[in-house]
Amino acid sequence: MQRRIFTLTAAVAVFSLSAGIASAQTKWDLASAYPATNFHSENLVQFANDVDKATGGKLKITVHSNASLFKAPEIKRAVQGGQAQAGEIIFANFQNEWQIYGADGLPFLADSYDESIKLYKAQKPLIEKKLADQGMGLLYAVAWPPQGIYTKKPLNSAADLKGVKWRAYSPATARIAELVGAQPVTVQAAELSQALATGVVESTMTSGATGVDSKLYEHLKYYYDMQAWLPKNAVLVNKKAFDALDKPTQDAVMKAAADAEVRGLAASKRVNTESLEKLKANGVQVLPPSPQLKADMKKVGDTMLKEWLEKAGPEGKTLVDAFHKS
Repeated sequence: MQRRIFTLTAAVAVFSLSAGIASAQTKWDLASAYPATNFHSENLVQFANDVDKATGGKLKITVHSNASLFKAPEIKRAVQGGQAQAGEIIFANFQNEWQIYGADGLPFLADSYDESIKLYKAQKPLIEKKLADQGMGLLYAVAWPPQGIYTKKPLNSAADLKGVKWRAYSPATARIAELVGAQPVTVQAAELSQALATGVVESTMTSGATGVDSKLYEHLKYYYDMQAWLPKNAVLVNKKAFDALDKPTQDAVMKAAADAEVRGLAASKRVNTESLEKLKANGVQVLPPSPQLKADMKKVGDTMLKEWLEKAGPEGKTLVDAFHKS
């Protein structure tokens, strides 16, 4: 009888211990809009694994790629409202909400990795304050490779884009279309391949990486390497969810995020080189822009910067001044 009581007591103790472990574990959903094979998505999975390892399994983050949990435009609101504890957005998509988000989508303002880093440093304090006001935090941000123009036909000047169905994914890309006389069509990354196959889109301005992800080479045979801008993806966290973590877990998340930012930049540079080679291997002519095309697009960039500064006001001027001084 005594042995049975001991066994029962031991079983209760084991059950209590396992229940304590289960209750101590926190689970987060992280929403992303890009394919699992995209370098941003791979970086997110590594980030989640690093957090899992550093916290001894106390915080488990599940990455939902390819817009499987929320579509790209819905992710920010989902994180803000707590439907997802974390999510990845592209800042430029939210320019209409707040102009500062769109700074890295302005053509030829920051047109290299080094310039992109300088712009991010100028942007970051403003963005962190804005996100905090909206009940969120910034974990990390990684730039896409430089943006170029994909077309079906050769492009010698901006006039050749007149009337062309142009995929727009942000206010800036829609404005470029208007300024060159193209026809803007809003299509997110997950639907781009289908839009090209059905003729909804005939041209787009995006990175070599997206060109490979969406198999643009199946429909578009020219890529003009404009080095126009390097938009950033940012990983946001719901502030309540983050604040609910204990201090060691918070520290582990921020350490993993800092590592992801460094790793993501290196991956972006590597992917830029690799994706241009893949485009060539799949029959795309990867070309530098003609002097006329470059001059035309620079004029578009100047117009857009002027318009952006008018909308952004003193905040925008402070940002651009800080960027130029750095």
